[in-house]
Amino acid sequence: MAAASIAQAYLYSPLGTIALQGTEAGLTALQFLDELRPETPVSALPECLWEAHRQVAAYFNRELRDFQLVYAVPQGTEFQRRVWTALSGVGFGRTASYLDLARQLGNPGAVRAVGAANGQNPLGLVWPCHRIIGANGQLTGYAGGLWRKKWLLEFEQPAAQGSLW
Repeated sequence: MAAASIAQAYLYSPLGTIALQGTEAGLTALQFLDELRPETPVSALPECLWEAHRQVAAYFNRELRDFQLVYAVPQGTEFQRRVWTALSGVGFGRTASYLDLARQLGNPGAVRAVGAANGQNPLGLVWPCHRIIGANGQLTGYAGGLWRKKWLLEFEQPAAQGSLW
């Protein structure tokens, strides 16, 4: 059986270029890039990435809080997948600690493993690992860079303060 063809597209965001990857089965990766890439025109988007592109753009336009996408993430251990699933439970404008996630997964001693899984999240932003902070309230690692994590948390903050958006 042949491997699924992976499509790629780029879109601009306030945080730089975002690379989207996917197959007919769903979105496989979303990554912030440090280098500028030409944005993929909507008319040239691979069909399998159209909805992800639309939803990410809507997020940055303050029109969407929760992503509703089909995923086809090929890599990841069972534990990583459990962590990534748990990330979706941290609502827009909210934060949780690595310890909170470890407790939710039934293993409070797995804080470092949760952090490591968070760092391997292939769908950053969609599976909101930027909402995970240290138990002391400090910002800790983010694959996209701490400056992006800080920006995203500030971007979402009005929601936590009762804003209608």
